Formats: sequence, structure tokens, C-alpha cells
Amino acid sequence: MNFKNILIALFLITFSFTIKAFAQAPDPALMAEIRKIHAIDNHSHPPRVVGKGETDDEFDALPCDPLEPTEPNTMTRPENPQYLAAWKALWGYEYTDRSDAHVKELIAKKNNIRQEKGDNYPAWVLDQLGIDTEFANRVAMGRGLDAQHFRWVPFDDALLFPLNNDALAAETPDRKFFFGRENMLLARYRRELGVASMPPTLAEYSSRVVAPELERQKNTGAVAIKFEAAYLRSLDFEPASERDAAAIYAKSLHGGAPAKDEYTRLQDYLFRYIAAEAGRLGLPVHIHTGAGCGGYFFLSGSHPLLLESVLNDARLRQTTFVLLHGGAGPFTDEIAPLLMKPNVYTDLSEQTWMESPHKLAEVLREWIEWYPEKILFGTDLYPGSGAYDWEEIGWQTSQTGRQALGIALTDMVQSGEITVLRANEIARMVLRENAIKLYHLQDKQ
Repeated sequence: MNFKNILIALFLITFSFTIKAFAQAPDPALMAEIRKIHAIDNHSHPPRVVGKGETDDEFDALPCDPLEPTEPNTMTRPENPQYLAAWKALWGYEYTDRSDAHVKELIAKKNNIRQEKGDNYPAWVLDQLGIDTEFANRVAMGRGLDAQHFRWVPFDDALLFPLNNDALAAETPDRKFFFGRENMLLARYRRELGVASMPPTLAEYSSRVVAPELERQKNTGAVAIKFEAAYLRSLDFEPASERDAAAIYAKSLHGGAPAKDEYTRLQDYLFRYIAAEAGRLGLPVHIHTGAGCGGYFFLSGSHPLLLESVLNDARLRQTTFVLLHGGAGPFTDEIAPLLMKPNVYTDLSEQTWMESPHKLAEVLREWIEWYPEKILFGTDLYPGSGAYDWEEIGWQTSQTGRQALGIALTDMVQSGEITVLRANEIARMVLRENAIKLYHLQDKQ
């Protein structure tokens, strides 16, 4: 056998071992322990309880449902067997099919339980999912989302865009809808603060709107703040001087849409100002990274490395940043070395919904090899409808996250990298203990 053939043979052997490592089931004893852990969900969009004829329009500042439809990926399609498993686990579904009659029976049973539980229904659902506390990314909290089980994470992208947003809204159909929502949210914040008209200077906007809004959020229960900025612009928030930003604000406040490069500099300044204020208030800053919804989403603008200058800003070392979704899609590899920075964390949300357990296990294994103390569990559960609502999505994402964690840790034990005892410790860290430390929560277990 010549040297080339030897190399090919070694590659095939190595590749087969790699596939085998992640094709196995998690260790049963380890998985049993993982299932017992009451998780803390770092990122979700739970709906509030609504009465007859009511709707909930506050589960996301930028909801995806009104956008031009796109096809779901394999894991999120109704035929995913995990949804059938969810029906059995949550509602005692007795069938192995999805016939219309059986699904109608399921929905009726679900509605009966919802009515029976009333305002306690969301907390009951969390208990079925094995989730102790869930961070609710919502414009505002609401009925049924009690503080014992749900903690508020409000949205602050609207504070970045105080000027005329018509030009930005015209860039894509998705952004036209999104900027309409952001305009309404900023008007709402001003109304709640009693600021009738836009302040004439940037200094006054910062002192009368931005800082007070962050303080209001903190005082009304927020445990962190959230940015969905990648849906609105690129994440490269570069350094910008207050002087330049103030001049741009004054120049464009009462005019038409500002020049894009100038408006970007104002946003850059405001983002770092908000991040610094959040650090002062002890509010971690959550930032969407990686894949997003909508057929016009700019994936390149959601790369977590675009945030590097922010994460390296010495003035922001008192601010904790959580890179939501861990760069879901093409950017998961870049997350692990970013966790070296003392104030940077990440979570599994969105990946638990979009990825298979085996794919997510590969991502998790790499992150755990770097910094298991910096990884947070998350579901990104989201309102759906009928038999495929937030309860089923929550069950599917919770099971996927736990199974992926079990697969990754089992492989590390079998490879001699960690002990069984350490695997159990890491499982508790990822599922709850890291969040307890980061957000200074009371440990209920």
C-alpha cells in the first residue's frame, strides 16, 4: 500500500470513529440524572393567558409570523416524531397516527386542561417540561406569567433608532414590518415615561428616555435586556464618539431619513451607551446571533465575530453579554473561543429547536471542552397554534437539549476526557447552575 492509500485509510478509520461517537445513545444512567434536573430556560417567548376574544401581541418585539412564509426545516415540521412523543407525554395521547379525528380530540383535551388550570396553566406547562424558571422575552409580561416561574427580558432595539427610519424600512419587506414595530415600541416607551415629544439633543434623549427606560425595566422585574439587532442591521457596532453622535442626532431629528453611514454611527454610540448603562444596573445584555427567520434575513450580519470590538471594549467589562443561539447555523465554531472573555456567555436556544440532538451534541462537545461554566440551556419556545403550540415546541426543545447534552457528555466520558462524576456536574451547570450564578437567582432545588 502506497503512502497516499495509507492516508486515505487512516482518514476513513478516523471518520468512522467520529460518526460512531455521535451515533450512539447517551449513557442511560447519565441520561436518567439529566432528566431529573429542573432546568432554567435562558431564552423563550411564552404567551400570556388570554380571555375569550383576546390576543397576545407582546410575545416578541419582532414576531416572525407576519413575514412572507418560508418552509420549515426538517426538525420543525409537524411530521417530526418528537411532536407525537410530546402529545403522549403532555396530554396522554393514545394513538400512533395524526388523523384529523385524533388530533381534534387532542386539541379538545388540551383546551380543557387550559381552562381547568386557568392562570396557573403556564406554570403547569413548565412543570411538564422539567423547567423551573423561564426567561420570558416579551414586550411586557402578562396574565399567568408569575414571577416565581417567569422572569422578564424586555427588548431595547427601539432605543437605537430614534430618527426617521423610512430608508432603513425600505431595504427589505421584512424590515418594513420590523421598523414599523420598533417605531411603535419607542413611542410606547416614551409614553410610559411621560416624554411627549422627542428630546432636542442626544444628551436629553439619553437622560430622559434611554437611561430612565432601562431603570424602569430593572425596577419592574427585568433580569436582562434583549437585542434583536441582526434583524435590523449588522452587529458590527463600532466605536463612535458622543460628539459625532450628538451632531448627527441634532442634524437629522426634524429632517428626513438621515444618511445611512451617519445613522449607523449614532446607533453604534447608542448601543455602547445602553450596554454601559445595563452593566451599571446589573442587567446582562442578550444579543441574537446566527440564523434568523424570514426570507430576507442577512445572515452575514449576524456573525458573532462582528461583536468583537464591543466585547473587547475595556469600558464595557462590567457588562455581561450573552450570545443567544450560539451563532446558530454556520457560526457555532466561533462561539467557543469568544467565551474566553470574562463577560461573555452563550446559550443553546434556537439550536434546540432547529437542530437534531446529534448535531447539537457536536456543538455542545466543543463548547464544553472550552468553558462549560459559560453555557446556558434555552428553548426559544414560541407560540404556535392548535396541536403544534408553545407547549409542544417547549417539550421538543427541552428533550433535544437534554439528549444532546447526554450524547456529548457520554462521548467525553468514553474518550477518557472527563469522569462520570464530572459529567453529572457539567449537566447541572448547563441546565441550571450557570444561570443561577449569572443572574443571581435563588436556587429552589
